[in-house]
Amino acid sequence: MKISVITVCYNSAETIADTLKSIAAQTYSDIEHIVIDGGSTDGTLEILERYRSNIAILVSELDKGIYDAMNKGLARATGEVIGFLNADDYYAAPDSVEKIAAGFEKSIESVYGDLVYIDPKRANAVVRYWKSQPFDKGLFLKGWCPAHPTFYVRKSVYEQYGFFDLNYKMGNDVELMMRFLECHSVSARYIPELLVHMRAGGVSNQSWRSIVLQNREIIAAARQHQLPINVWVFMGYKLVSRLKQVLRLTKMDV
Repeated sequence: MKISVITVCYNSAETIADTLKSIAAQTYSDIEHIVIDGGSTDGTLEILERYRSNIAILVSELDKGIYDAMNKGLARATGEVIGFLNADDYYAAPDSVEKIAAGFEKSIESVYGDLVYIDPKRANAVVRYWKSQPFDKGLFLKGWCPAHPTFYVRKSVYEQYGFFDLNYKMGNDVELMMRFLECHSVSARYIPELLVHMRAGGVSNQSWRSIVLQNREIIAAARQHQLPINVWVFMGYKLVSRLKQVLRLTKMDV
């Protein structure tokens, strides 16, 4: 089973090598690595060229943002299963993709697992452990969602239910997973293992303003999909969930 791994990047010279090394080190052999670069000018392309033999498709051009770039990758992917590992991410172990592949049986359409946020200034210092759980209907309405960098989906699901909705400014990944799991009952399997390391400080978590905007967009998406969301329940559950993630392994090194 071919698995397409899409990496979206822009001026990521400081971090992209870790992403590329972790993909090259995977024990799973049938990986189609697709890189969509936003027209970097900081040396990212030179680093990508060093790993060019491991990259099936490399595109460097202007885009309309990260989710537009992700859609470009989805349009080019030929694997039966598709996932994302962007320039701030790297796999937790050489067998991460192998574990993901093993999770797909004929009846399973999506797989996800656990993720840790790493302090970008202190190598391997964990600041938050995102431990997930098996999906049940209604969890998105309580502020839950899988960690998107661990979320792998059959290409046929994208073909049937669509790519990222660019009408939203933020939270597009949550909207997509909500659409797949809550609205269309895409079958999912939770792998209770750490699959991905992600550097803290992404666009959606850079400030309180961005966090508020992201949550507003997620609530708007739920309403667009006619899901019975209660704002206070959503925010209450989400706050408790995030506190648990921070407290779980704040000082643990991996």
